Amino acid sequence: VHHGNGSQAVLWNAKDIFFASSHQMPLYPGTGSPNETGANGNVVNAPLRPGDGRAEFREAWSSRILPALNNFGFDLLLVSAGFDAHKDDPLANITLVEEDFAWITEELCEAAEKRCKGRVVSFLEGGYDLGALARSVASHVGMLMEAGQ
Repeated sequence: VHHGNGSQAVLWNAKDIFFASSHQMPLYPGTGSPNETGANGNVVNAPLRPGDGRAEFREAWSSRILPALNNFGFDLLLVSAGFDAHKDDPLANITLVEEDFAWITEELCEAAEKRCKGRVVSFLEGGYDLGALARSVASHVGMLMEAGQ
């Protein structure tokens, strides 16, 4: 649910690296508005409002982030996998469930299969309700494993 402000700052001037984020807004750190596009148009932000859930999350990815990603050539896909957007997480107000994390993982793996021979590296970034975190990570990793077969 938090914008990847550090990643965005590091990649802001990159010509050959794409960065995208869906996150709750307003929320700390206060960055990630849609008009933050990077020096070379390599940044896409799709903020979500408090209370948004499956429909808004999938729309943000389907209409903004995935088309931009699919138009960008890449050799490796790095995923900052945060699960604090789960409906049970105490730190924010996005209402995703395990199936939503599985869906976006599948979409990202499909993009990676088309663009970079399926090379995906995922980093655990957040999730503060241990039960929701465990279930969400299991959905994510299960989809990564399925894609790797």
